Amino acid sequence: MYLRLAKRALLETDKRLVAKFMWLMGFKGLRSVQKHKARLKRGEFFPPFLYISVINSCNLRCQGCWVDVSAKQSKIDLDAMDRMLNEAKAMGNAFFGILGGEPFMHADILEIFRRHQDAYFQVFTNGHFITDEVAKELRKLGNVTPLISIEGTEIISDVRRGRGGVYSKSMEGIHNCVNNKLLTGVCTSLCQSNFDDLLREEWIDRLIEMGVFYCWYHGYRVVGPVPNPDLALTPQQQLAVRKFVVEMRVKKPIAIIDAYHDADGNALCPAATGFTHHISPYGDIEPCPVIQFAKESIHDERPLRQVFNESEYLRDFRELAAKNTRGCIILERPDLLSDFAKEHEAKDTTVRKEAYEELDALKSNPSQYNPGNEIPEKSWVYWLLKKYAFHDYGAYTKHFQMENWQPTIPAEGADASAAPANLVQLKVDAPN
Repeated sequence: MYLRLAKRALLETDKRLVAKFMWLMGFKGLRSVQKHKARLKRGEFFPPFLYISVINSCNLRCQGCWVDVSAKQSKIDLDAMDRMLNEAKAMGNAFFGILGGEPFMHADILEIFRRHQDAYFQVFTNGHFITDEVAKELRKLGNVTPLISIEGTEIISDVRRGRGGVYSKSMEGIHNCVNNKLLTGVCTSLCQSNFDDLLREEWIDRLIEMGVFYCWYHGYRVVGPVPNPDLALTPQQQLAVRKFVVEMRVKKPIAIIDAYHDADGNALCPAATGFTHHISPYGDIEPCPVIQFAKESIHDERPLRQVFNESEYLRDFRELAAKNTRGCIILERPDLLSDFAKEHEAKDTTVRKEAYEELDALKSNPSQYNPGNEIPEKSWVYWLLKKYAFHDYGAYTKHFQMENWQPTIPAEGADASAAPANLVQLKVDAPN
């Protein structure tokens, strides 16, 4: 399988792009983790990876979206991006996740990539703005991997994303990327309406046939002004996702990413471990994209290294999250998160200014933490990478207290093992 994957990388992509990926994301990315570990030993903190939402605007209206996509456009301008990226690179960082809104609606997005050739960018996008011309420019730059979201079949995609013709337009974006030999990824926020269609071997095979080099499965987050809790996955489905990903990794010549488990199958949260934090389109420094409360900003006068290192809010968030669950705190314990943000007098970073009310209205939902059902990595490559670069960095060892964890209790009369009907009236079950 590894030889087939290597063969695909050499034959189906631009070799120059593979080389830049290996240097910028591989060598320098791993070095950023090493620098992060060294800082922690000195009692200092700066996350080795940053996720940056460069703009709030988007052409779609997805179910469960937490971004104020209909509000007046706000974006991080070139000067602010240059300053932030340069300060992060000075700390050893080399990889940045670019989000929105829709990142390609940022007028200067290509210029950002062009100015920072010594960094690697993964762009979370719906693909609608990746024309053949844009894909050609991305190939010239060589330091960008587009990660295009597919949220189901044609009908389900339109429902999930609030527009007609979404699926075909996203597939066109994928084809433009693949035809220009980019290292192209496809991501999916797994929920009730796409679980059966996309968490299956046939879908992985189709991605390989299309020329997609990696895929990424996220779990649906019950957040935002219209959280749609009926779309949330059950614990059994979350376990099925982990099992599927682990087994496909040793079977298929495609990289399969997940962000919620370490090498031994223990659940984790990248924000709780300090692996990454998030920058909003307004410059607010948040624990993660779905937790829209902040105390600091990239526009503060202090250097970014000082802001991260001195932030009591971010430090206390990491401790709170790690103390109470190895899963997602906003899913499992929105009550704790609300009390925490209020105690710190954290600013609601949304335009709608209803994030506190939305958080208080949320009920507990299951997340990836399922103690006693850990599934270790079967792939020695993934196992080694995670052992070195993607683990808890001691956060749970230091803080987690099992007695604090409160497993999600199904609603009265509900069957904990059954998946609810989704919004397009399809019944789903976990795969074998």
